[in-house]
Amino acid sequence: MTNQQVSRARPKVVLGVSGGIAAYKACELARRLTESGHDVRAVPTDAALHFVGAATWSALTGHPVATEVWESVHEVPHVRIGQEADLVVVAPATADLLAKAAHGLADDLLTNTLLTARCPVVFAPAMHTEMWEHPATRANVATLRERGAHVIEPAVGRLTGVDTGKGRLPDPDAIFEFCRRVLARGATGAHTDLAGRHVVVSAGGTREPLDPVRYLGNRSSGKQGYALARTAAARGARVTLVAANSALPAPAGVDVVPVGTARELREAVVEAARDADAVVMAAAVADFRPAVYAEGKIKKRAGQEPEPLTLVRNPDVLAELSADRPRPGTVVAGFAAETDDVLANGRAKLAAKGCDLLVVNEVGEKRTFGAEENEAVVLGADGSETPVPYGPKEALADTVWDLIAQRMPAAGQG
Repeated sequence: MTNQQVSRARPKVVLGVSGGIAAYKACELARRLTESGHDVRAVPTDAALHFVGAATWSALTGHPVATEVWESVHEVPHVRIGQEADLVVVAPATADLLAKAAHGLADDLLTNTLLTARCPVVFAPAMHTEMWEHPATRANVATLRERGAHVIEPAVGRLTGVDTGKGRLPDPDAIFEFCRRVLARGATGAHTDLAGRHVVVSAGGTREPLDPVRYLGNRSSGKQGYALARTAAARGARVTLVAANSALPAPAGVDVVPVGTARELREAVVEAARDADAVVMAAAVADFRPAVYAEGKIKKRAGQEPEPLTLVRNPDVLAELSADRPRPGTVVAGFAAETDDVLANGRAKLAAKGCDLLVVNEVGEKRTFGAEENEAVVLGADGSETPVPYGPKEALADTVWDLIAQRMPAAGQG
């Protein structure tokens, strides 16, 4: 393979870095992108170089670093860099950078690149909470999203000094995963087909306490639900992820609501779904819970068998949401984990639950739960069947969102 062929095979990513203290975290993002086979070019602002020097960016990416349009003028960098990019990601994106991008200002190489880029653009904001919540910033973010840009919601946590709140740069690994999904969707030409939509996803497995030590649980890792959340965010949606007992890192730009039991999950999902365009119940929700919770640890007594365990039903969240839609036009999808007669049981469950889509897959001790891959058949209430071959859970997630998007009413009609 020639050098030119290798270059074409490597997606070209422009990493814009604006002048915030979180600029040092972008070094890890640059490393993840380059090590995963992307051709990365860093374009920092002058302010960003106060935090991380040009030599660092050159060493991490293998490309020279420039901030002004006057450098290497014969190569027309202020036009060429954006034109040739497959993705532009700005991390951190300060309030100043967001304002310039929203208003089309172009006073340095990075803002010129943003104007000439015709590829997907991702902004990962980082700033103090007051700046993020200011009406000017919110208006700029709305403008960028309306134009098709991805603006990731900042994380909540420690900021500079003693301040804590929303405005922290998401974890570089989470930004990397977000960018990877945007690149994958960019090739389809539908990388923001969920823009302006609010979707709710449940993930993980609920736990029903027996006593202060023990609980009834299941083997769900939450990986499929998290894949659904990541892919929806990469397609432009505002995502609420109701996560039951999952140790997975929060996906970039996703609002995570942690829960423990089935009743806690129901409460969180119903609350989040009030304005949702779609709800996907991917969590493994316990059908039953102990009728009595022991306030003290249940003791093992010599020569005595344990008392029989009486169970009572938990709320059926999927059936409830399907019967009483949070708003007209809300699409409701569920998951059915089966061990035998998979499709027959799936069709019966689809009819019983009343949802629009049911993702049916075969599970077992060493199958699906905890794995990185999955295969399934997506059954539709309209009689459709969409098989998804064995592959990454994100591929199944994209298929689910494809089918949901087809069933959503046009924006403003819900």
